[in-house]
Parts: sequence; structure tokens; C-alpha cells
Amino acid sequence: MVSLRWFASILVFALLGSLVPLVPASAQVTVSSSSAVHQKRVCNQPGKNAASCYMRVRTNAQNYATAGVLPAGYGPAQLHAAYGTPTTAADPPTVAVVTAYDHPRIKSDLDVYNATFGLPAFPSCTSTVTTGCFFKVNQRGTTTGFPRTHAGWALETALDVETLHQTCQNCKLILVEATTSSYTNLMTAVDTAVRLGATIVSGSWGSTEFASQTKYDARFNKPGVAFVFAAGDSGYGVSYPASSPYVTAVGGTTLRLNADGTRASETVWANTGSGCSRYEPKPAWQTDTLCSNRTTTDVAALGDPATGAAIYSSVRYGGVKGWFKVGGTSLAAPLIAGIYALNGKVPADAVGGSLPYAQGNASNLYDITTGSNGSYASAYLCTGLLGYDGPTGLGVPSGITAFGRP
Repeated sequence: MVSLRWFASILVFALLGSLVPLVPASAQVTVSSSSAVHQKRVCNQPGKNAASCYMRVRTNAQNYATAGVLPAGYGPAQLHAAYGTPTTAADPPTVAVVTAYDHPRIKSDLDVYNATFGLPAFPSCTSTVTTGCFFKVNQRGTTTGFPRTHAGWALETALDVETLHQTCQNCKLILVEATTSSYTNLMTAVDTAVRLGATIVSGSWGSTEFASQTKYDARFNKPGVAFVFAAGDSGYGVSYPASSPYVTAVGGTTLRLNADGTRASETVWANTGSGCSRYEPKPAWQTDTLCSNRTTTDVAALGDPATGAAIYSSVRYGGVKGWFKVGGTSLAAPLIAGIYALNGKVPADAVGGSLPYAQGNASNLYDITTGSNGSYASAYLCTGLLGYDGPTGLGVPSGITAFGRP
């Protein structure tokens, strides 16, 4: 016979449970430090004259990637609320993602992402269309003969495309897939993106610096085009192309939100890259004095997979597919590229990376003053401090103004 006390306790539990609101899966973010969260790099360290993607994915305790049928991680509404950005541009430019290898179902995956988060349908198009739409090409700019599929880079491609699109939802988006991750092929893809009309180009890849890297800098020295690159995900240290003086180098943060989507806290992500370049000259708009060469980074955005974003990919990675929770400066770079795009086209006489320095005041950038990615004699190169610092540069977006013409 069931006791009245037992029945009453079950009734109370049920009533209390009915009062708990259902939280969308996209809002269910684990709030914990990076060190307490299982994660791993998606791409292996590159070989000579090659780049690696800078994406990290959440894993289980056995270090296997996890994926679900519902999104877990921040979605578009939360990211726009956190950084105070609109979803569309008044004068939408053409933006490009440059990546390596092929994601054979990227358009259908983007469709799933849009439908899940209630974003408008996004049509496919050709190179001659200038309105908001999606266009995929190989490094030569053609739509036949795509590269082979690489599981890690396919997941990176899904992250780049879905993040850049959700940030500027009416921008034309070109995906340019390099044949391999060699610098020769990736730089060919960069040139193709510009030739096809992109005025904002996002790259979530790179490598440690190397002596001959400066020969590639001319590819980025194109006033009127903003090149946005991830700063790396191995902690203190400098990555190329992020260290080129002609690009915007983007560091990563740990972002925690309040229930209403506003920023609760934001700190340096422990794995973000930063430092003083060995080979690149300091651009005129950089004024820090303890690094005589180029300092990375310039700005920052969410990178920590502990509080990462929800990304959908139908290409199996580690034996699983579906909704992944991801991070890395691979996430931060397309976020910043999309915010450049929300301002419209980059002024024809401007180097994109100079714009945040001209507009980087407290009203349109949020200064990150806590956290570290290592230790170095010049503390600002690895620690979040008041004003400019290496890991987060001038700060994170607070609206879009810092990324347009003064």
C-alpha cells in the first residue's frame, strides 16, 4: 500500500517541476572554466608551408567529440544580444570564408541551422548575383572539381559559414575551398575571394610564424578589403596570417551571459594566441611600446568552447554528426568579420585592420581586463589589462561602430 506521505511528496515534486520554464536547447550553456571542460583541437598541427584550422570542439571524458540532435551552445539571438549588434546590414557587402578541403553538404547544413534558429531562408546563387545569397567555389573560382572531404576541416567550414551568416544575415556569402591546407593553395583561395568581389574575408586558420611568411603579406595589402584572421588556440604565441600588419587579428574570450542574454562577464580565454611578431613590422595605427614589431591581437570575441556556440554539420567527425558545441579563435574570427560586414563596405582607401584603432573608444568596444593566456615579462602581451593588451587587443564589440569609417 502506498503511503500518503510518499504520494504527497510526489505531488509536490510534480507541481514544482511544472513551474520550471522550458529553456531552449540553444541557451543551455555549461558555465565552467576551460580547464574543467573536455575539448580538443579539430585539426592537427600543420606540416611545413601549411596551415591548421583553429577550431576546438567539446568532447566527453574519453576525448571523443560529442554531437546531439538539438543545439547546445550559444545561438544567434544570444550572440547578437551579447555584442549589441543588428542582424542585417543597411548596405550589405559580399563576404567570404576561405577554408581548405570540401564540405559537400554545407548549403543544406546551413539550411538546417537557419530553420532551427528561425533565421530567414538563404538562397543559393551565382557569382553575378549581388544580393544576400550563398555561393560555393573551389580555389580557382569554379563550381566543378571540388577538393576531397576532410572531416576536421568540414566541421571548421560549418562553423565559419554558419557563424558569419548568422552575424550578417543579408550579406552575400562566398565559400572558397582551397584544394589543401598548404599556404600556396590557401593564398590562391584568398585571391579568388577578392576577385569575386568580397570586401570582408574571414580565415580561421594559420600556423606558427616562419621566416618566409612576409612574401604572402602583399595578398592582404588591399585597401577597401578587411581580412580577418584567427589568432590561434594554443595559448601565448604568435600565429600567421594573424600577425600580418594588413589583417585584423582576433583573439578569443570566455563569455558568460545573464538570463536575458546580456553579458554577465567576459575574460581572456586561456588558449587564445597573442604576442610580439618576430618578422612583421608594426602598423602605423598600433601604438603599444614594448613590442617594436607587430603585436597580436587587435580585437577579440567569444572563443572558449566551455561557453561556445552551437554548430550543425552532417559530415561525421569522430564518428558523430549533428549539433556540436564549438569554440576556438575560429569562432571569434567570423564573428568579427560579420560585424565588419554589418557596417557595409570597407572604405576604399582604408586598411580594414586600422578601423578599430580609429574608432576603438569605450563607447563602442568593451575592454577585457581579466584573465591570461600565459606568462611573459611584458605582462600586457599575455594578460587582460585596462586599455590595449595582447590577448584581446582593444576589446570586444559593443555594437558595430568600431568596425566602420569614423
